[in-house]
Amino acid sequence: MSSIAAKSVKSIVPLFDRVLIQRIKANQKTSSGIFLPEKSMEKLSEGTVIAVGQGAINKDGKLVVPGVKSGDRVVLPQYGGNNIKIGDDEYTLFRDHELMAIINE
Repeated sequence: MSSIAAKSVKSIVPLFDRVLIQRIKANQKTSSGIFLPEKSMEKLSEGTVIAVGQGAINKDGKLVVPGVKSGDRVVLPQYGGNNIKIGDDEYTLFRDHELMAIINE
């Protein structure tokens, strides 16, 4: 995981078709009130879109705009992406086409 010396996540602007995602964290406590150690918690396959690049140029020279926008909840692939850390928070950069689905509520 690379650590970024940015003051806030707002200063990170993804390029091309990249999307900055913050994974939703698993509950640290069971329903009966027992706290789980961090190592035993699995990464959830769900996250919130923080920032989106402008898009990438396809082979025909046309701009392909990403299919997600800031604030969308998305389903993430099990592997992939580039992890970055800003302060105490962790984020992942994915390409738009790697995202699995948008979660509509």
